[in-house]
Amino acid sequence: MSNPAASFEPYRWRLLGLAYRMLGSMADAEDAVQETYLRWHAAHREKVSDPRAFLMTTTTRICLDMLTSARARHEEYVGPWLPEPVVETAALAPDSGTELAEDLSFALLLTLDRLSPLERAAFLLHDVFDFSFSEVAAALERSEAACRQLAARARAHVRAVPPRGTIAPPARSSEIDAKHTQLMSAFVAATRSGDLNALTQLLASDVRVVTDGGGKVAASLNVLDGADRAAQFLVGVTRKGWREDFTLRFATINGQPGVIVDGPEGPVQTAAFEIEGDVIRALYVVRNPDKLRHLAATSVPHESGPA
Repeated sequence: MSNPAASFEPYRWRLLGLAYRMLGSMADAEDAVQETYLRWHAAHREKVSDPRAFLMTTTTRICLDMLTSARARHEEYVGPWLPEPVVETAALAPDSGTELAEDLSFALLLTLDRLSPLERAAFLLHDVFDFSFSEVAAALERSEAACRQLAARARAHVRAVPPRGTIAPPARSSEIDAKHTQLMSAFVAATRSGDLNALTQLLASDVRVVTDGGGKVAASLNVLDGADRAAQFLVGVTRKGWREDFTLRFATINGQPGVIVDGPEGPVQTAAFEIEGDVIRALYVVRNPDKLRHLAATSVPHESGPA
């Protein structure tokens, strides 16, 4: 236990997965995990009987403190708020391998965001990261009974708001289903050519489009519901906003099929698709540049230039 880095590293990705689910921000999650490491470095490590519990508990408490200021930022946020998109979701999955543990979809993360911080922590620790309720109680400094109630309330919220569309690829796979690639290619072609009719055919009648620009770049200030309204908006923003030096690449975003738009300066937009059958049920578009900095243009673009 003499080397703090060597004893900490095996837990780093699990801690990042917990912090990202708690905070919805990879940058904030990395800050929380770094603070956990500093506390681990300063701790009497030889007296820690269960490093996993110590580190998970420390990260949870740091995140709970950070959520206080995060909630204040949420209230001042311009337009809809979305979590920071992540591409490497497999590394953030806990060891349990349950379907819930692998779900990093925007729908689930937005549901978690509506829970109280303690509900979120109790639910994640118990249902996703396999903490016993006695461990949850120690982490949250609440009684076991209170923690059971917190997790039950959170579970009811999560069940009440299931993802609107199927989460197609498993989180541990970076491959996009060929049918989904075809659907997204048709979507890109329709938005770029301005073909409203073709685009509307690709959208569910009750499609939901959420765009997060954070008040820093152009984005809808409201959630858009309905195929006609969504199609007009998408064609309009593509017509105004597409540049010849933009390139597109397909990627899994939060475990869902998606498209990343890159400019010469780096990623300028991500779009994650919820697909059901052969239609798009929901589209989550992140344009806030602060939320895209951690995504590097690493893969070869699938398309380039205007259609």
